[in-house]
Amino acid sequence: MWFFAIVYAVEGIGQAKSGILWQPLSHWLKESMRWDPTTISASLAILDLPWIIKPVWGAISDFVPLFGYRRRPYLVLANIAAFLAFVAVAATDTASAMIPALTVTAIAMAASSTLCGALLVETGQRTNASATFVNQQWLWYNIAQMISVLIAGYLIEVLPPIGALHTAAAIAAIAPLAIIGGVWLVQEPRSGIDLAALRTRMDALLAVFRSRNLLFVAAFLFLYYFSPHFGTPLYFQMSDRLGFSQGFIGVLSAIGSAGWIIGGLLYRWRLNRLSRSALLRLSILGGVLSTLSCLALSSPATAVVIWVFSGMTSMIAMIATMTLAAESCPEGAEGFAFAGMMSIVNLTNPLADTMGSVLYQHVFNEQLAPLIIVSAATTALVFFLIPLMVEGRVQPAV
Repeated sequence: MWFFAIVYAVEGIGQAKSGILWQPLSHWLKESMRWDPTTISASLAILDLPWIIKPVWGAISDFVPLFGYRRRPYLVLANIAAFLAFVAVAATDTASAMIPALTVTAIAMAASSTLCGALLVETGQRTNASATFVNQQWLWYNIAQMISVLIAGYLIEVLPPIGALHTAAAIAAIAPLAIIGGVWLVQEPRSGIDLAALRTRMDALLAVFRSRNLLFVAAFLFLYYFSPHFGTPLYFQMSDRLGFSQGFIGVLSAIGSAGWIIGGLLYRWRLNRLSRSALLRLSILGGVLSTLSCLALSSPATAVVIWVFSGMTSMIAMIATMTLAAESCPEGAEGFAFAGMMSIVNLTNPLADTMGSVLYQHVFNEQLAPLIIVSAATTALVFFLIPLMVEGRVQPAV
């Protein structure tokens, strides 16, 4: 539990498209580089690629032990790379150099997240505590993110755009060192490469592709998270039309993270008693309502309420879907299978964000309300797939 807290707190700080770097990066690209919403969304989509190919990191650690272990050495190497890449971001001031350095941070964070996810699946299935571990990871992720975005908003208020970005990168560089120090909390059995073990793991890997139930879960996750996003257009709306300060936008992000934390505590208190299908239904209903609530955004007061509610519903959705994914992974290929399903979720982010920005600029004439309605309607359609879901853990095909 402590290890999961450390890893996902670091991810909450260092993830390029949501941590301490995101608002300073968006602010720098908008104010100094003069990029529009579509250019920002399309150019930064490269940062999602390492998260989309997460099965690569999972398969390597599943099949090729390093120094006798499948997870710990890779975690150390990934976080050394993250540290060096964040230092590089802090030392550059051009987009042509910044984006490659940020891409390395994304690769390192994605690999670290994949390895931790494999440990989560292995331990969660053994102890029947997958939901508890998922709740733990996202609780600490959002505690770290809440603090990070408050710092990011403050940096933007007191420093020029490039100075705020460089300082945020320097802070982010410290975070991976915590994982390097905390990796020894993991009790991992030694593992070597032998033909019998390799054959067993290959059979488990092939079972991932033979399981129709698992493929259905993957399709469900894609449809669940794929709807036109309006995060980047909303940032422009808040900055240019509503007149929100950069500091307040940072505070809103922290408030949203607080909503995630409230959702995690609510799950521990009450919602853990619900069945999987009931929790999925509740999460979809919450997602539709929180999306539609953005139609009421008109002032700082309404923004606070919307962000808290959105955070709560997002946390419930994450617990519901990630638990479903974790319990569906076949034994022996946990890293590959769980990373594969997370990649499907991550694939929706650049597609949905870019689609939302294109609709906002070129279809809805920079009007946010139609985009919000389309996004909510797309989420609501997934409600009708829940009766098709398979109850219980998906078993590998034989």
